[in-house]
Amino acid sequence: MASREAGFAATDDLLRDDVRRLGAMVGDMFAEQQSPAFLDLVESVRKAAIARREQGGPVAALAARLAEIPAADVDALVRAFSAYFGATNLAERVHRIRRRRDHQRNDEAPQPQGLEAVLRTLHDAGVGLDELRALLPRLSIEPVFTAHPTEVVRRALLDKEHTIVERLVADIDRGRTPDERRADEARIRLALASAWQTADAPPRKPTVGDEVEHVGFYLAKVLFRALPAFHEAFADAIEAVYGERIEVPEVVRFGTWVGGDMDGNPNVGAATIREALHAQRSLALAQYRREVRALGAMLTQTLGRVGVDDAVLQRVHEYSRQWPDVAAGFNPRWTDMPYRLLLELVEARLRATDAGEPGGYAGVDGFIEDLACIDASLHANRGTHAGRFAVRRLLRRARSFGFHLAALDLRQDSAVHEEALAGGEAREATLAVFAEIQALRRSHGAGAIGLYIISMARSAGDALAVLELARQGGCTEADGSVPLDVTPLFETVDDLDAAPAVMRALFADPAYRTHLRNRGDRQVVMLGYSDSAKDGGLLASRWALQRTQIALSALARDSGVRIVFFHGRGGSISRGGGKTGRAVLAAPPGSVDGTLRVTEQGEVIHRKYGIRALAIRNLEQATAAVLQATLRPRPPHPDEARWHAIATGLAEAGRARYRALVYDEGRSGGVRFDDYFRAATPIDVIERLHIGSRPSRRRDAGIRGLRAIPWVFSWAQNRSGLTAWYGVGSALQAGIDEYGFEAIAAMARDWPFFATLLDDLEMTLAKSDLDIFECYSRLAGELHEAMFPGIAAEFERTRDLVLALRGESELLAGDPRLRLSIRLRNPYVDPISLLQVDLLRRWRQGGRQDEALLEALYATVNGIAAGIQNTG
Repeated sequence: MASREAGFAATDDLLRDDVRRLGAMVGDMFAEQQSPAFLDLVESVRKAAIARREQGGPVAALAARLAEIPAADVDALVRAFSAYFGATNLAERVHRIRRRRDHQRNDEAPQPQGLEAVLRTLHDAGVGLDELRALLPRLSIEPVFTAHPTEVVRRALLDKEHTIVERLVADIDRGRTPDERRADEARIRLALASAWQTADAPPRKPTVGDEVEHVGFYLAKVLFRALPAFHEAFADAIEAVYGERIEVPEVVRFGTWVGGDMDGNPNVGAATIREALHAQRSLALAQYRREVRALGAMLTQTLGRVGVDDAVLQRVHEYSRQWPDVAAGFNPRWTDMPYRLLLELVEARLRATDAGEPGGYAGVDGFIEDLACIDASLHANRGTHAGRFAVRRLLRRARSFGFHLAALDLRQDSAVHEEALAGGEAREATLAVFAEIQALRRSHGAGAIGLYIISMARSAGDALAVLELARQGGCTEADGSVPLDVTPLFETVDDLDAAPAVMRALFADPAYRTHLRNRGDRQVVMLGYSDSAKDGGLLASRWALQRTQIALSALARDSGVRIVFFHGRGGSISRGGGKTGRAVLAAPPGSVDGTLRVTEQGEVIHRKYGIRALAIRNLEQATAAVLQATLRPRPPHPDEARWHAIATGLAEAGRARYRALVYDEGRSGGVRFDDYFRAATPIDVIERLHIGSRPSRRRDAGIRGLRAIPWVFSWAQNRSGLTAWYGVGSALQAGIDEYGFEAIAAMARDWPFFATLLDDLEMTLAKSDLDIFECYSRLAGELHEAMFPGIAAEFERTRDLVLALRGESELLAGDPRLRLSIRLRNPYVDPISLLQVDLLRRWRQGGRQDEALLEALYATVNGIAAGIQNTG
């Protein structure tokens, strides 16, 4: 690892040191766990991969070197390279924490894109404290975790990763003593070795319950701890800029689809909805019980030493009568410690709540009242520095997470609702879902249920069908109203274009307008990034999404309804991935309106929320962007109307080129792109992976029926990234031919929407490798000659035009950190890719029957996904 130091900036010396140290420990582990000869093999392949990259050598030479490796060593070799860039991933994440600390130590330079930096910008733009304070009650940031994995890290391996991160963070500034460093390294070596001895994935496909547990790790282990610190950082930033400390409300909450996403998943229904919320409830209550016990040990104030409010004493008396067994078990030495006694009783109530026994809390409000009672007493009796801080942190958690941890969204295909209304097979299961929703709202609280999302929404009738089925299933209030936020999801390019007409018709329906009034005249609309890009390519998708937000924002103003956009983004650029803050700032002015609700999927969850400090940073960046886009949205550019017309033309040209390839539109000669797709990508392996409970395709056959996640994932695996850039180069060239280079360059420079699209495109192009992709393409035999030259030409056209429009000579010239990050990983990902090609050839030639080869292929898929990131 140390041989590639030329790309490190001077500010990254400690990152380079961490990469070198971890790399050396990983190498030692290979020699110990496998053999010194195996380490020599890994090193020889690594050096060959580096030489190929740095000297521009042919990929065939590296492929030939890998073909000589015995089949018995392939699986271990793949895991070895995965371990190397896994170590690099961890070093980079810790370095992000280090950079954040450096900014926090420098009072003169708040970290860019953070809360203080953006608040200073807003202050300078004339935003006063009163204007900011008025926004806070409706400011809402809601990441929504989904069960759409393209890289799943096993829970046991997550714990080992945390051990390594904790030891790296402990020495983040190199302040440890030699003895302490040796102890840290011993714990890191233990984590590395035990991880090597642990299978990367479980032996069976995950159940919905497994997925609930996986998401629960991030919610309970990381975000439960991080959220109070985020809100405190927000208050600190406001005080630093405006000179006044104000109370920041709970602006961040979380949602989840795990257990409630019924769309195309026969494993999800009323039972999993109930089980998911029960599991989340138990997880939340376990966290609260742990916190309450810790508070009891902290709040040891005794009567006679300090005052305690009568309300606290009264609760101790009242609860002791209700819980005589608990009171009888009080330690006699605590009888003069009222806070400790009350917290013992509170913990007993939490235990009863989890068990469903009498005397438990009816909801989180009662728990909050008990904590607020203690908080008020501490405030009135010199408790500010005697435990009140910890009580207020727990109060913050209770208000943010409730007893449900995250609101559970429900999602179902509109066709299922239609079938249920017609009395078909789906009727009984659908009505059972609505009955379960109502029961869970009563037992877990209204906040436990999130949105009801309609996939493939195409008409006003799709939303009205949900209201009717909810009534038939008993999901109504006493006045007959349906207590659900019905959310149409517009997914394809055509559906996005039709969305304004659909919503206008829905708002004109008297019954639905009554429903909206009962919901505070607030309508959530979900925008699908995945299927729209799969349908029409990146340009058509992004412009349809932008145009739809503009039209629906205007409709909201005309209709007196507040429309909130829910962004269904994935990890890859093809599915709306990229930097969240930048995407928020590029959204149409007025469309953000204080709210960001966005899906977080697969590897994105791990990367953004796997470490507490980075979770806080990501929440800060998202919140800061929403503040800026809401309080001081960018003014319209005088050329923007013309740019909209040009973008429409670009989108149409890009869509035509993309669909001509992918869906064979206008193609002669009988060449079938879906045959090429199945040969030139590892889709046949991906369909067998044990990484999600949901099937990989909808009802239809071929590419049309395949879900967007395996579609994009497959093209990321073969290192082409085709789904993000194909058709863009031709569209840009058509635009330049019609409007001139300077017109398109001005859009790239001065229009945030177009600049952000090119940023995302540039990242994908930088991660693509057409030489390696050609190796995959040759697996398609005769179809290679028919398909590859045109694909390669489009890649080169797209790359050259992006560079020309940005005025750059190399990709990512403006983002040296990302360029370095890709450079660090390529020598480890490249051999895995070439091994995957060889394994695919052998596995397919054997009729896809060799289970040992399939297991090795699984390892390559996981390794490539972890190495290139932004994959699905």
